[in-house]
Amino acid sequence: MSESPKEIPRKEIRRASLELGVIGNGSVAALIDSQARIAWCCLPRFDADASFCALLSPTTEGGDWAIELEDFERAEQFYLANTAVLVTRLFDHHGGAVEVTDFAPRYRSNGRFYHPEMLTRRVTPISGSPRIRIRMRPLCDYGARAAQTTSGSNHIRYLLSDVVQRLTSDVATPMIERGLPFGLDRPAHFVFGPDETLNDNVADFVHLALERTLDYWREWVRYLSIPYEWQAAVIRAAITLKLCQYEATGAIVAALTTSIPESEGSARNWDYRYCWLRDAAFTVRALNRLGATRTMEEYISFAFNLVANNNDSTELGPVFGITFEDELPERQVDTLRGYRGMGPVRVGNDAWRQRQNDVYGSVVLASAQLFFDVRLEHRGDEVMFRRLERMGTMALRMAEQTDAGLWEYRGRSAVHTYSAAMCWAACDRLAHIATELGLGDRARYWHEEAVQLHDRIEARAWNERLGYFVDAYDGEHLDASLLLLADIGFIDATDPRFVATVDAIGAALGRGDYLFRYIAPDDFGAPESSFNICTFWYIEALAATGRKERARMMFEHMLKQRNALGLLSEDIAPSSGEHWGNYPQTYSLVGLIQAAMRLSRRWEDAL
Repeated sequence: MSESPKEIPRKEIRRASLELGVIGNGSVAALIDSQARIAWCCLPRFDADASFCALLSPTTEGGDWAIELEDFERAEQFYLANTAVLVTRLFDHHGGAVEVTDFAPRYRSNGRFYHPEMLTRRVTPISGSPRIRIRMRPLCDYGARAAQTTSGSNHIRYLLSDVVQRLTSDVATPMIERGLPFGLDRPAHFVFGPDETLNDNVADFVHLALERTLDYWREWVRYLSIPYEWQAAVIRAAITLKLCQYEATGAIVAALTTSIPESEGSARNWDYRYCWLRDAAFTVRALNRLGATRTMEEYISFAFNLVANNNDSTELGPVFGITFEDELPERQVDTLRGYRGMGPVRVGNDAWRQRQNDVYGSVVLASAQLFFDVRLEHRGDEVMFRRLERMGTMALRMAEQTDAGLWEYRGRSAVHTYSAAMCWAACDRLAHIATELGLGDRARYWHEEAVQLHDRIEARAWNERLGYFVDAYDGEHLDASLLLLADIGFIDATDPRFVATVDAIGAALGRGDYLFRYIAPDDFGAPESSFNICTFWYIEALAATGRKERARMMFEHMLKQRNALGLLSEDIAPSSGEHWGNYPQTYSLVGLIQAAMRLSRRWEDAL
C-alpha cells in the first residue's frame, strides 16, 4: 500500500524548489528531490558537514547523488503509506521506466534499535528498456572540494570531512566512479554507510532491511492516537517530526537545513540544524498528543543533561548543538552560493548568545507529563522535580527582564509578554507537579509565586487604551505569540480580552488565509512572508473562541499549501503560495498536528 503518487511536470523538476522528500532513521537524514536526486545530507549527523549540498548551489561541481534516466520525460513520487520509505518513478520518452526506493534502515535488532548512519537505495526497472547513470558526487567542507576515494571490487570508500563512508553496490564499480550509462535489466542496490565490510549479499541486505524498516514504521504509526479527520496529513507530519530527532542524545532539530531564505533575496538565512528548547518542547507536546511518548522521554533526557549542568544562578541558553554544545559560533560559507544562489549560507547560529526567557517554561512544560502519565516506565519523581525547580527559580528571576524574545530579534530587546507568560507557566506547572508528588510546602510556594507573577504580567501587558494584549510590557505592538496565552493556561479562551486580542491579531497580521508573526520592521526590514506555525496558532485560537467554521476553512487551505509529499517549510509567500525558509520545519508540522487534533470530529461522533 502506498500514498497517492504525485506526478511532477518536467518544467517544475528543472526549477530548484522545496519539493523534497525526507528519509531518515534518527541518526542521519537526507532530502531527495522530485527526480530522485539526493540534494542534501549532512554526515555523520544532522549538524555536520553537508556532504550532499546541491540544494545550496556549491561552487564545485557535484554535491549530489543522482539516478539519471536517459531521455527523461516525467516523474512521480510518493511515500509508502505510514512509513518513511520514499518511492520515485522516472519515465523516459520511449516507454521505459524505473522505480527508485529510498530509505534509511531503522528496526529492532538484538534488543535495540538498529539505525546506522546509512542511506539505502534500490533502483528497479518497471517497463521498457531504461538506461540510467549513477552520479555519486559528495563534497567536503561545505562544497569546497570533491571527496577523495578508494575502491575495491564492489565498493567505493569516500573520505568525507568528518567520516569515511563506504558505498557497496551490485553495480560495477567503474560504472559508478565514471558515471557511465548502462541498461538496467535487473534491480540495482546501493548501501552507503559506515566504512565496514557488508557481509551479506547487497541485494539480500537491502531487501531484508527494507522489509524490517517498513514493519518498524507501520508498527509505530499503528499506535498513534490520530484524529478522525485528516489522518494521512497528521501521520506524515508525525513521521517527519520523528525523523528530526537525533536519537543518540534525544535532541530535536528545528529543521534539517541551513540558509533557505525566509523570503526571496531577504538574507534572512539561518542555520536551523540545532536544538531550540522552545521548538523541541512544541514537538514533544504534539507527539505526546498522538501518544508517541518515547520522543518525549528521549528529549527530556537531553534537557535534563543540560539542567544538570545549570545551577540556580546560571542563565540557560535557548539553543544547543545536538550533542550538548552550548556555543554555536556563526560563520558564512563562501563555497555555497545558496538556495537559488541567494546567499549568504550560514553555519552555526548566534542565537546561542541571546537571552530568551521563555526557555525555562519550555523545559518545565515539556517535562510535566513525566509526572502524570502512568503509562511511562520511568515517571518523574522528587529528584527530577528538584532539578526542574532550578528552572522555576530562574523563571522568577528572569520573567521581567528584557530579552530577544522567541522571534530572536538581533537588534532590540524588551520584556516580551510571551517570555514572561512562559515563566509564569513554569511556576504554575511546578505547583501542579508538587501537588501530584505530595510536596505541600513546595506546591504552596510555587502557586503563590505564580499568582503574583500573573498579576504583574496582566498589569503591564494589557493595553487598556488599545483594548488588547500587546507584545511587550507597556507596548503598543502585536505579535502572533499572544495567540498562545490561552493555550498555556494564562487566560481563558472565552475571556473577552483574549477574544479581542485574537481579533486584533487577525486584522493586523493576517494576509488572506495566512498570518505573519509580526509586521513591525526588524533588523532586516519588514517581514515579507507568513510564518506557518503562526497561521496554525491563529486557526486554533479561532476555534477556541468559537469561530470553528472559519478555522476549518483556513486549515483546509493550509493543507493544500503543503508540497506534493505533504510537508511544509517555515514560511509561505502569501502572493504566490511558494514555500520559503528551512525545511522540513518542525514548527510548521507541529502546528498542523495540533490544529487537526483541535478541529477534527471525534471518532465517537463520526462512527
